Amino acid sequence: MEKKQESLLENLRLLNDVKIFSVEDSEFLSYGKIVRGFDFSKSIDFMESQTEIPYAGNIYVPSDSDLEKFAITEKIKNEIYGGMEIQVGYCNGKNSTYNGFEFHKGSEINVAVTDFVLVLGHVWDIDFSEKNFSFPTYDSKLAQIFFVPVNTAVELYQTTLHLSPCRTQDSGFKNIVILPRGTNTPLEQKAKEDFCTAEGKLLLQKNKWVLSHPEREPLIRQGAVPGMLGENKEFFYKAKSEESK
Repeated sequence: MEKKQESLLENLRLLNDVKIFSVEDSEFLSYGKIVRGFDFSKSIDFMESQTEIPYAGNIYVPSDSDLEKFAITEKIKNEIYGGMEIQVGYCNGKNSTYNGFEFHKGSEINVAVTDFVLVLGHVWDIDFSEKNFSFPTYDSKLAQIFFVPVNTAVELYQTTLHLSPCRTQDSGFKNIVILPRGTNTPLEQKAKEDFCTAEGKLLLQKNKWVLSHPEREPLIRQGAVPGMLGENKEFFYKAKSEESK
């Protein structure tokens, strides 16, 4: 990691009351791995010049045809997904809270066009017990926080809980998101009452299972289960005294 990113990481650690690791640390190994040996430079150039960060909130595009036309798409499809069809999209935004989690069946690749932070958990820590059949829960105190330096690509395993990155600067973040094709698109039918597993209660979109904090109203309105236990936490990237400047 370059000295600039090391300095930023140390500052983030000082500003927050939770441990913050780097994806280069061993703590990341049960959540995913750094993707090496692929040239994402053309995709990153496109993201920098052709996509915007919204004034507030996030924008997520599951599949962007311009991003998908680069040769790297075919390489990722064949070498990481074993020939399975994939989609290449992006998530840009100014999120600074961690109050929800999702998971997919199949790895997700994130390419950091800017520095950002990911809050990660494990699927096996969701309480799917019989008493929670209709209302699975996850305790957010089990999650860990990881700094992803700019120009770093990471593969998040399908057993990894995650959601939107958190920004590390005022301008926000940009993130290329690669997933099995069709992920995060509308379900053709939605009849949760017919599901015979507790996991099925969390299905919100195609290949997207979601747990939300009860205070994350946009996800709740979409039908997410408010099963995230713990604080509705904010991630700080600068001192509060600077926020009013």
